[in-house]
Amino acid sequence: MTDGAAVAVAPPTPVPPPASDVYHEPPARDPDEQGDLAAEHLDRMVNATIARLTKGVSPASLNLAYSDWAINLACSPGKQGELWQYAWNKAVRFGFYAAHALSGQPTADLIAPEKSDKRFEDEVWTKPPYNLMVQGFLLTQRWWEKATTDVRGVSPHHEAVTSFMTRQALDLWAPSNFLATNPVLQKATLEQGGSNLLHGIENFAEDVEYRMTGKKPARTRQYRPGREVAATPGRVVYRNRLIELIQYAPQTDKVRPEPILIVPAWIMKYYILDLSPEKSLIRYLTEQGFTVFAISWKNPDSDDRHLGMDDYLELGLAAAMDAVGAVCGPETKTHSLGYCLGGTLLSIGAAAMARDGDERLKTVTLLAAQTDFTEPGELSLFIDSSQLAFLKDMMWQQGYLDTKQMSGAFQMLRPNDLIYSRLLHEYFFGVRADKNDLMAWNDDATRMPAAMHGEYLEELFHENRLARGQYRVGDRPVALTDIEVPIFAVGTQKDHVAPWKSVYKIHLLVDVDVTFLLTSGGHNGGIVTPVGHPRRIYQVATAHDGEHYKDPDRWQRETPVHKGSWWPEWAAWLVARSGSCAAPPQLGNTEVGFPPLEPAPGLYVHQP
Repeated sequence: MTDGAAVAVAPPTPVPPPASDVYHEPPARDPDEQGDLAAEHLDRMVNATIARLTKGVSPASLNLAYSDWAINLACSPGKQGELWQYAWNKAVRFGFYAAHALSGQPTADLIAPEKSDKRFEDEVWTKPPYNLMVQGFLLTQRWWEKATTDVRGVSPHHEAVTSFMTRQALDLWAPSNFLATNPVLQKATLEQGGSNLLHGIENFAEDVEYRMTGKKPARTRQYRPGREVAATPGRVVYRNRLIELIQYAPQTDKVRPEPILIVPAWIMKYYILDLSPEKSLIRYLTEQGFTVFAISWKNPDSDDRHLGMDDYLELGLAAAMDAVGAVCGPETKTHSLGYCLGGTLLSIGAAAMARDGDERLKTVTLLAAQTDFTEPGELSLFIDSSQLAFLKDMMWQQGYLDTKQMSGAFQMLRPNDLIYSRLLHEYFFGVRADKNDLMAWNDDATRMPAAMHGEYLEELFHENRLARGQYRVGDRPVALTDIEVPIFAVGTQKDHVAPWKSVYKIHLLVDVDVTFLLTSGGHNGGIVTPVGHPRRIYQVATAHDGEHYKDPDRWQRETPVHKGSWWPEWAAWLVARSGSCAAPPQLGNTEVGFPPLEPAPGLYVHQP
């Protein structure tokens, strides 16, 4: 069945607001309670104002971390002596190194950059005086690394925060960041007669304009949802105040009887899994004979501040499951896929369904999705009680977490790649990076409702209630051990958002067969790995229920490495757990109240 002729665009289906949005006259307060409330509002307003200046980073949290470190270091004369000795030894060696380098004598470097540090790769950095700058900078970094780690008495969280923030501050002063100390930039400026700096000023002015007006840069406007990206044919078959559900048109004469429901993260637009046709996982699945449904989340605003995790479960996953059943038949089993935050939501929903005896799921696939948050990577640096209170106050004022506030935290995890390198190339070398579809999608961020994001950070990220069996759906807790369907979990090697060893912990939380796949690449690039990708490798193995546990390091050592995309591996896993092919279902089901509405990608994806 194909998409067919266009139909009239139907207005959004009216959905009554949840109970939390209905206004009720508040009970009368006594004067003391009203004064307490006014004081609380004042505190929140002050914190929210400060948050706008700090990009959401709590000064109190940083001060607590540095105070813990400084006080314990002051009480550690042995550590102080060790640092003084290290500084003296390195200073003496640096003096000899400088003397040899300036006299033209060959000498080995005192310290080498990390393998991932690409700032000083050019040969010119090995010649005086630039090699002295590099060595001095790297030695300073190394000293501060020793100074901020292994101080007795400092809490692990405060040590990690102190070390991380100190490294970020030092990176700002790297010699590669300034015209006067960057020989590569100096050479380019001389060769181009300074035109690179003029182009850089133009780029800077252009970015200021885009930031002030809210327009998208011209280099990203060439990737338009519904045309160059998110272009797989299909129809919106359901809409409520939070989601649109897209059903994609079949690309084969017959399809597997079990549809696939995709639950993407709502921190970004859904179409990372439907980029340009050659990179679209959704298109690939339809070409393999699957009926595919995907949730497209609404971009919330201040009116949606009360939407919480329960709303994302009920109006999102549960509503989508009901719609899939209405279109494909009430007895249909569904393959489910959750990506990133959507995977966490799917795991919660699958556990709740299993708890309540709902057997509509056939399999669960989790892409770069965490279910245990004890080792969430460097994002945990931004989560403690002080930071949570600060973020809640910021969201309390505006009703959501803004895209710029979220992107700032992610960029801080890799400042050399995501901040300094970009600023250097665009504002000093005057060269704009060519945007591709993945980068354009990355610029198309969404907001996070205050209630939902607060619950997610506190209950899942900070308190880890899901892994402990304490997360409540409805009036009862859910346990991942209740899930009875096989799980396919994907981690990516260079993931700074959901580290693969954290994703791997799903093995400890369920009592079913788990097929775990580790692919090269990062949180986004590793997932978007189309067939024919020239540089991807992956490892995959199944742990059957009842087998002894393998720790992630052992698993990585013992699991064979395969070249290419992981998509065919997963598709074969789905086929092995699917029935025989049959005629595809129609798009939507008007008879039961799910008529086909707009053509894909729908309306919500276009919301600014």
